[in-house]
Amino acid sequence: MSIEKKSFGLLASGEEAHLFILKEGDVAVTLTDYGATLVSILLPDGMGGTDDVLLGCSTLAGYTGKQPFFGATVGRYANRIGEARFSLSGKGYQLALNDGANHLHGGEKGFNTYIWRAQASKTRVGSAVRFTRTSPDGEEGYPGKLEVAVTFSLGEEGALSIAYEATTDAETIVNLTNHAYFNLKGEGRGTILDHELSIKASRYLPVDAGLIPIGEPVSVAGTPFDFREAKLIGRDIEVAGGYDHNYCVDRSGPGLVDIAEVRESASGRRMVVATTLPGVQLYTGNGLNGYVGKRNSIYIKHSGLCLETQLYPDTPNKSSYPTARLLPGQTWANETIYRFYL
Repeated sequence: MSIEKKSFGLLASGEEAHLFILKEGDVAVTLTDYGATLVSILLPDGMGGTDDVLLGCSTLAGYTGKQPFFGATVGRYANRIGEARFSLSGKGYQLALNDGANHLHGGEKGFNTYIWRAQASKTRVGSAVRFTRTSPDGEEGYPGKLEVAVTFSLGEEGALSIAYEATTDAETIVNLTNHAYFNLKGEGRGTILDHELSIKASRYLPVDAGLIPIGEPVSVAGTPFDFREAKLIGRDIEVAGGYDHNYCVDRSGPGLVDIAEVRESASGRRMVVATTLPGVQLYTGNGLNGYVGKRNSIYIKHSGLCLETQLYPDTPNKSSYPTARLLPGQTWANETIYRFYL
């Protein structure tokens, strides 16, 4: 068990960003306080090698530039809000239209663009870094001062936990996630179309052209969105038009439950995702179009896979969806765990 801290460079403002490297056995996870971002996950394979299974950037400048939320903590509201507006207790709020006619991932300057306060520690179960920040009332149009904490913990058996907490001083909405792009072959080693995926969800949310849900969840049965039985991601992806859809997790009650599993045969790696949240956004890197990433790798379409645990998209405008509303005195607390196996 070890934690290493080192400089990651300076922002234009003069603020210094840092890297935090957590090591447990054969697994090493690197984080940065810029955006409370997952930078890398080094995993062994079945042949004695090691690969970084996360897409991302080699430098701080890469993360501060235009890039598709690689490994970022996303907020105040992850995913999309239709027409960039919502109402609370009869009062309307207008947000930035930063995704066509809609609002995406917290706005023009979301949580992924700030230096977070960081505290590293060694716990009974492994190594951890707790990132915190205050989102002031009115930031990006959202009401209420929000106090946010995200704790990344690496357990002795290589399980990576991400625990979220948020409190507010006024009625608001919140939906936090991490936007990690995985490729279990290793970043820059082709696409994820040959990865095998299963999702414990019998329903998903169809979307309109702007990727806003168009109504109630529908059955995945008989559609290319059915991953209840494991199948290759590429098998039906062209029929689906690329995956960027929320799956409604099958669960019988609250708490952590395994919701997805990814297998990659060449490396022998397997990843199991568990969460307390009701939804998971399956995104297959449809918008990757030649971004230059780590080691000068070229990330083409479908180079990475995201499983973004979350509330449903556009929840503030859909009264039947699990609520995103947070009141003073309440704590928004959720956890997601990524477990890695050979």
